[in-house]
Amino acid sequence: MNAQFKKGVLELIVLESVRGRDMYGYELVEEVSKVVDVNEGTIYPLLKRMTNEHYFETYLRESTEGPPRKYYHITAAGILYRDTLEEEWNAFSRRVGEFLEEQKRGAG
Repeated sequence: MNAQFKKGVLELIVLESVRGRDMYGYELVEEVSKVVDVNEGTIYPLLKRMTNEHYFETYLRESTEGPPRKYYHITAAGILYRDTLEEEWNAFSRRVGEFLEEQKRGAG
């Protein structure tokens, strides 16, 4: 996938993933990777920034497989931001799709 496409939609995918249930960082990497190819070096800075912007709250939970894990919980501000991003994404993708279809009809 084009890196710029991925960058533009990554926040929406992360917010939507955490909206369903609280998740820890690596779990989020795995979830987001089902949609776009990402690694920890991409997700962790994004989570830190979005937490600083109050879209997420964090808490520690004990793990049976090592040290406690930091979980991310979406805030009310995060839900509003996610909803805005979804509206923008839908409008953008619809406009691009319509443009491409018009170009095909015009070329045919």
